[in-house]
Order: sequence, then structure tokens, then C-alpha cells
Amino acid sequence: MTLQAYVILSAAVFAIGLLGVLTRRNAIGILLGIELMLNAVNINFVAFARFNGDPAGMVFALFTIAITVAEVAVGLAIVIVIFRIRRTIDADRLDLLKG
Repeated sequence: MTLQAYVILSAAVFAIGLLGVLTRRNAIGILLGIELMLNAVNINFVAFARFNGDPAGMVFALFTIAITVAEVAVGLAIVIVIFRIRRTIDADRLDLLKG
């Protein structure tokens, strides 16, 4: 595959993730959309690292994956706590910080 094919794949995955973030009302669906967007960035890192012959992009992608795992754990923990308090994970009904 050419670099252009990887960039197009990455743009498509990013667009699907962005669409998921903007259209979902469910907090878990929003988190999944964010994950898709981060995976699209990782595809770009690895593709450019491969075609430039520099392993720094692949190392950076591994660090990004590690940070993403931590983000998922914290995000799901927050969603569970909010569900226990509010009995819903609908993003439109989450107004815990309003005064």
C-alpha cells in the first residue's frame, strides 16, 4: 500500500470517530468515537514512520496507545460513577457541575 492509502484510511477512521462523537448521546458511544479518532492518529504515526524509515513514529504510537488505555479506564470509571448516581449515561442529562 502507498502512503496515500494509509492517510485516506486514517482520515476515514477519524471522520467516523468524529461523527460518532458529534451524534451520540450515550457517554460510552462518545468514548468509543474518541478511541476511533485516537486510532486514526496512530495509523498516521505508524504510516509516516514506515515510509520515512524513522522508528520514532512507531514509538510515539506505542506511548499514545498506553495513554489511551489509561484514558479508557478513567473514562469508564467516571461513566460508572455517574450511572450509579443518575441512573443514566445520556450525555444530555449529565449536568452534575451546574450550580
